[in-house]
Amino acid sequence: MNTSHVRRIVIAGGGTAGWMAAAALSRTLGRVASVTLIESKQIGTVGVGESTIPPLALFNRLMKIPEAEFMRETQATFKLGIEFHNWKEDGDVYFHSFGETGKDHWSAGFQHFWLHGQQNGHTQSFDDYCYELVAAYERRFSAHPDHRMSYAYQLDATRYAGYLRKLAEEEGTTRVEGKIAKVDLNPETGHIASLSLEDGQTVEGDLFIDCTGFRALLIEGALHAGFDDWTHWLPCDRAIAVQTTSDGPPVPYTKAIAHDAGWQWRIPLQHRTGNGLVYCSAYLDQDAAEERLMGNLPGETITKPNFLRFTTGVRRKQWFRNCIAVGLSGGFMEPLESTSIHLIQRNILRLIRMLPAGEISDRDIAEFNDQAMEDMVQIRDFLILHYKATDRRDSPFWRQCAAMEIPDSLDQKIELFRETGRVFRRHEELFAESSWLQVMMGQGIMPKSYHPIAAKLDKRELDVFLRTIRERIQHEVSRLPLHEEFVKEYCGAEMPV
Repeated sequence: MNTSHVRRIVIAGGGTAGWMAAAALSRTLGRVASVTLIESKQIGTVGVGESTIPPLALFNRLMKIPEAEFMRETQATFKLGIEFHNWKEDGDVYFHSFGETGKDHWSAGFQHFWLHGQQNGHTQSFDDYCYELVAAYERRFSAHPDHRMSYAYQLDATRYAGYLRKLAEEEGTTRVEGKIAKVDLNPETGHIASLSLEDGQTVEGDLFIDCTGFRALLIEGALHAGFDDWTHWLPCDRAIAVQTTSDGPPVPYTKAIAHDAGWQWRIPLQHRTGNGLVYCSAYLDQDAAEERLMGNLPGETITKPNFLRFTTGVRRKQWFRNCIAVGLSGGFMEPLESTSIHLIQRNILRLIRMLPAGEISDRDIAEFNDQAMEDMVQIRDFLILHYKATDRRDSPFWRQCAAMEIPDSLDQKIELFRETGRVFRRHEELFAESSWLQVMMGQGIMPKSYHPIAAKLDKRELDVFLRTIRERIQHEVSRLPLHEEFVKEYCGAEMPV
């Protein structure tokens, strides 16, 4: 396929995935290709991916989206991490922050010096050495460059899609209303030639982007790209989502609260809270799950429960022939670490980078698929860690998780850390060393040893080193405004009608 013929890009489906793709493609390729998006008002979107991770801020900057405006439009708050309840054991709490912890040496991470301190009388928590974590618990935040915080957003995904739609249409995207009735294939090449709609319209294209969600109408329904089921590692297969009124000022973090057959989320926005229950249907039926969620909500409900079914796994080829899967059509990772919107973003930016001036070869497609699969595998392993590394044996669900065989890639990471305290990040891996450290130690995995360079510091030097980091963090955090006050002044949204 030659890009001289890629003049018509067709996006099937709206929602966050569709309109993120439309906004990015129109803004970057609008002069060389037309962008058409097909969606139907009759088809709802999942719209529950409300908690995000820091790379979204980069995507917004690349799109030249004003942060304060975007946050007002999506009623967003800032996010410094996730607070995990009941994962190691019932009643236990730990925090996975977006910040780096302590101060590394080129030869060894900060955890080695902290571990050395623990063996020499220091009792301070590892948490005390992370700027973003301390700020989160003190409910303080600032987006001012002087404070240099690593952060993401907690936002209304439906409003985000609407905001991106406006941007995309201003950049030239054409929206077509209608339901897709048939995917028309070229009988000679097997490529998608056009999409036929129920009302008789036909939309032709050169390149098609499948944003049809779990249905995957193009990439799977028409092209049969294949799917790898990962539920033997990540057994949750159902979710219920509901929105409630706020029960207080929004905190700058999301909560993930484990229960005996899965977990519950709480995401505070400016004017409401997003809630949901993720569970395994083998151990909890829908009625019991709904009762559990509705009986454990912070505030009054303002929407009816939204029931979701999913299979955790990945499309074997996320670019197949002239079709690229973006979003849920390419696979599903449960929202435990808020990666759904990130995976949408990755495939969009990857596609833009891999559209060359000349012919698109099978090598281009193979590279795209290799990178997309690597993203999914790395996130998969990080999610499995939360379920596998647990002391919980109080229910059949947790006993299954504790006993399951895990991928060799994850086993190597866990055992390397357990034996040596070392964590290595490979191939632009999404989750940094600090993320693995916080989750592994939070889930109860503690190293048996540490790097010998940490012992070079005598007791006085170690005391000064550790105390200086803690005092600097406390000083910096004390200068920050309260999160709710900063949000109100910086990007406060009008109360919704």
